[in-house]
Amino acid sequence: MKRQAYEPILITDAARSQGDQLNSRQRRYIVMMAVRVACVIVGAILVGAQAPMLWLWLPLCGLGMVLIPWLAVLLANDRPPKEQHRLANRFHPRNRDETPPMSLTAEERPYKVIDAEP
Repeated sequence: MKRQAYEPILITDAARSQGDQLNSRQRRYIVMMAVRVACVIVGAILVGAQAPMLWLWLPLCGLGMVLIPWLAVLLANDRPPKEQHRLANRFHPRNRDETPPMSLTAEERPYKVIDAEP
């Protein structure tokens, strides 16, 4: 969708880069897999030590070993939600009599505009 000339692009509105998103998803996946490995190790230690209430702890560790990989894959493949659908303006058209302003005076601007051109 082509941006209009009267819609300035703010750096604060920019989405995170694909690389940053991928790195955060990879870190989340590794942390969740580390929790799964911890569940396996704790389960093995509990069985070896014949811990009290083994009937409670072993199913909890087993549940963690089964559910965590499924959740890790779902979260690793997740992406941030889209802000607007590209066809949103077709279903909610703007009033044709209402023309958007092409420029704002300095008093009407909600933020400081820095122009690189002299």
